[in-house]
Amino acid sequence: MSTATRTESPLPAQHADVSHPADSHDLIRVLGARVNNLKDISVDIPKRRLTVFTGVSGSGKSSLVFGTIAAESQRLINETYSAFVQGFMPTSARPDVDVLDGLTTAIIVDQERMGANPRSTVGTATDANAMLRILFSRLGRPHIGSSQAFSFNVASISGAGAVTLERGGQKVKERREFSITGGMCPRCEGMGRVNDIDLSALYDEDKSLNEGPFTIPGYSMEGWYGRIFIGSGFFDPDKPIRDYTKKELHDLLHREPTKIKIDNINLTYEGLIPKIQKSMLSKDIDSLQPHVRAFVERAATFTTCPECDGTRLSEAARSSKIEGISIADACAMQISDLAAWVRGLDEPSVAPLLATLRHTLDSFVEIGLGYLSLDRPSGTLSGGEAQRTKMIRHLGSSLTDVTYVFDEPTIGLHPHDIARMNVLLQQLRDKGNTVLVVEHKPEAIAIADHVVDLGPRAGTAGGEVVFEGTVEALRASGTLTGRHLDDRAALKPSVRAASGALEVRGADTHNLRGVDVDIPLGVLVVVTGVAGSGKSSLIHGSVAGRDGVVVIDQGAIRGSRRSNPATYTGLLEPIRKAFAKANGVKPALFSANSEGACPTCNGAGVIYTDLAMMAGVATTCELCEGKRFDAAVLEYHLGGPENARDISEVLAMSVTDAEAFFGSGDARTPAAHKILERLADVGLGYLTIGQPLTTLSGGERQRLKLATRMGEKGRGGFRSVYILDEPTTGLHLADVENLLGLLDRLVDGGLSVVVIEHHQAVMAHADWIIDLGPGAGHDGGRIVFEGTPADLVADRSTLTGEHLAAYVGA
Repeated sequence: MSTATRTESPLPAQHADVSHPADSHDLIRVLGARVNNLKDISVDIPKRRLTVFTGVSGSGKSSLVFGTIAAESQRLINETYSAFVQGFMPTSARPDVDVLDGLTTAIIVDQERMGANPRSTVGTATDANAMLRILFSRLGRPHIGSSQAFSFNVASISGAGAVTLERGGQKVKERREFSITGGMCPRCEGMGRVNDIDLSALYDEDKSLNEGPFTIPGYSMEGWYGRIFIGSGFFDPDKPIRDYTKKELHDLLHREPTKIKIDNINLTYEGLIPKIQKSMLSKDIDSLQPHVRAFVERAATFTTCPECDGTRLSEAARSSKIEGISIADACAMQISDLAAWVRGLDEPSVAPLLATLRHTLDSFVEIGLGYLSLDRPSGTLSGGEAQRTKMIRHLGSSLTDVTYVFDEPTIGLHPHDIARMNVLLQQLRDKGNTVLVVEHKPEAIAIADHVVDLGPRAGTAGGEVVFEGTVEALRASGTLTGRHLDDRAALKPSVRAASGALEVRGADTHNLRGVDVDIPLGVLVVVTGVAGSGKSSLIHGSVAGRDGVVVIDQGAIRGSRRSNPATYTGLLEPIRKAFAKANGVKPALFSANSEGACPTCNGAGVIYTDLAMMAGVATTCELCEGKRFDAAVLEYHLGGPENARDISEVLAMSVTDAEAFFGSGDARTPAAHKILERLADVGLGYLTIGQPLTTLSGGERQRLKLATRMGEKGRGGFRSVYILDEPTTGLHLADVENLLGLLDRLVDGGLSVVVIEHHQAVMAHADWIIDLGPGAGHDGGRIVFEGTPADLVADRSTLTGEHLAAYVGA
């Protein structure tokens, strides 16, 4: 058991009638947890209380809460289903822990984006859209059919087919006509947008098929595509495309799927445009590989569907109305307005449906998402918005004695909104549930009944429980969190002068109301405002995409479990070259994805065994013992006699250790050292350079991207404006000061930095603040303040000004 400062937690006033947990029935007991960097820790967590887990980024909070407690709870629930049902469910192995007692059903409400399916909206991702469809199918006039007639994901189709019936003991085939009435717009197929394709981006018309005319990623004439087009017989392979007849050009571009035979192999020929429509253009652009995404951005122009005006719905679905409102109108309303409209409906025949719909819509408003609309694509929600949307289905739940697990629920919330989130967390607890929250914000830590602080530092220097007890005891504990809990940044005595400005004129993305603003250059600009006020709409809609502007967000980094910080940042390349030069061999030997891979596990380090409906098992490769490399490769070393390391030992180093290793002596490698310096600068010194990217948090991903993009500044005079979206995400109180220092270094190095942020320490440190509001949705979308932080505090005319003044003690 780890040593820790432990104090008893007095009950909050509202729990005065309930005794403090005293036995195993009132505790979640964790004994010997070793997931990731956890060092065989043990901890008792009181049930039916709100416990906040604190500690620096990488200290082991998520490993304990999500990787151990929540993971085991969900695994045990899955095991209650039959083996057949389990075959259709995600599987996971048991966490590395000796004992887990007292677990209850865990509901995880995390920050993962709600998927990039372009057909998914806020309405379809919750029950709201389904309830509206039923409502319109009952009350809409004219009546057009069942609820699927109002679904933009169901097409209207009709036809006929043979069915087999049994009559008098004999099977008889009959031809039956069928008809499905769906609400999908036939022009855009329920996408809300159509695309025009630039044919010059698909092929070089001066070339023939034999000359390889296609400029579409993957369409090489040496591969299957080439064999299909040349072998189809529809074209003269030596004829330039510019000389094609009208029919040949139609076959090339638009021909519907046609069965052909090449070398006695049955294949399907299809025109270029329908083929790339299905494989590329129908997918969310952010889910595509970078080279494919670049092609789509070059080849296709997306515009609002002229037939449905972007509503995705058929004319029939839009014609049916309730009190003059169609389902398209309802889904386009701001949810707070839609809730008011639904409250005005009074129809006894659908009273239960109306009551449930009202509650769902009111929950959106209560949780601070009333500014959204149900037709908002779910993939456009921020991590914080996605997390709060997931909370909605739980707010009205009658379940009790459930364990709710939250990952920084204050992400994306203005200080004005954090109090509302705190109330929601306390309501879940007061219904008799156990609430576990991973948090850094002092306002959220303050409401905890019990605090578990992990540390003392990050990575291999963390993974221990350093404190358990009350918030007041935490303040006096002397831990890193305790010492910084009451930190407050001060307003700067002087601010930098701008060297120019980025002009934004008439910005009207989403809820922006023709905003005109000059964003100062050469300084640190912080864009603030309540959630939904228009901050992201302004910056991502009117600034991102300009020459020289770099956007660094928290989105997922695409890659497999073989990807790691060393491969993503380009660090592995100079490391491989250094090993190759020192040993007189080729660099490819030092890649676990190439010639140096262990032959048994192919460089994965583990052997994955699929057990069908049961949890798959990953066992350490016996040949390489998890080191991923061929034994012969590990005979090669880098460094002097006292600190010689093989490639697997280097990849197991933390950024801090690797920075020291490649910074001096026989292992000195300036190119590698420079990348490692940047990783340390952004607060990732604790990360192992060979750690899989799939294990990183949103904040860690953003800082990794920042470190990588920092190396690009100055290329061709571009990369001069950096946009950071909530860079304090996942940062411990003690690390915020380091972030402010990094922002200063970027600006002092000649860059312009624009930060979308709610953290008051970052606001106080800004040279210039642009505050949007005054509210959210249609109550926002305006610039309510521009100026220095000191002027904002003195003015106190906005919500941000009031909270910043209270924060700095003005």
